[in-house]
Amino acid sequence: MLTWGERTYLMGILNVTPDSFSDGGQYFDLDLAVQQGKKLVAEGADILDIGGQSTRPGASIIPLEEELRRVIPVIQALATEVSVPISVDTTRAVVAAEAIAVGATWVNDVSGGTDDPELLPVVAQAGVTVVLMHRRGNPQTMQSLTDYGDLIGEIYEFLAQQRDKAQQLGIEKIVLDPGIGFAKNTEQNLILLRNLCRFRDLNCPLLVGPSRKSFIGQILNQPDPQQRVWGTAAACCAAIAQGADILRVHDVAQIKQVVQVADALWRSHGVTS
Repeated sequence: MLTWGERTYLMGILNVTPDSFSDGGQYFDLDLAVQQGKKLVAEGADILDIGGQSTRPGASIIPLEEELRRVIPVIQALATEVSVPISVDTTRAVVAAEAIAVGATWVNDVSGGTDDPELLPVVAQAGVTVVLMHRRGNPQTMQSLTDYGDLIGEIYEFLAQQRDKAQQLGIEKIVLDPGIGFAKNTEQNLILLRNLCRFRDLNCPLLVGPSRKSFIGQILNQPDPQQRVWGTAAACCAAIAQGADILRVHDVAQIKQVVQVADALWRSHGVTS
């Protein structure tokens, strides 16, 4: 059971893909994926997010059968091995339904419920948690769709609209994600991080996913995503100061320390008078 507001939670990323931007191919084997999932939990992950479709800019959309083949066995295996909630990172209702059937209790939809009109009804029927993220376009087009009249206002409006749709279907457990790196350029990502507190008015837990992303690489002049852990740490610290409830990260052990210190600084229980 996650209690919002008491501390920041960590969602550990487990990509079972050959082409994710940061760790593609590392955990494509079932045994390696299960081993990595257990390692992330041991390091302090509060939720595991398992995805078979890369969402990096330019990624190709894989067939439904391939996505199922990648994620369902991993979720099924880990559901009996770990005690934390398992999230399926998908935009497809069929994948969500099958993942829930084998043990997933969260659905993380990077399209915010817009790609597949059947996904939110599946979530509603199952009574699980949904993460609704802001994104424009798809992996092939999103980085050309960064022209906003009012960046924060437009993201806020989209998240409010999708939250309302989910609530009208009877979904009670809704998490919102403003979509760092999805149809946003470097400066827009920084503006978003500086203004996360604006989204608190939506009255849903906030998830932020800056981990190893290209805007950090541009700031650091670091082309290797796996060498961006401390840049990620700085972004995570800023997100916590702005009220993020969940951080979606690759480097759980390192960011766990960041969370512990940042929570002591900015969460109410860490403040002494």
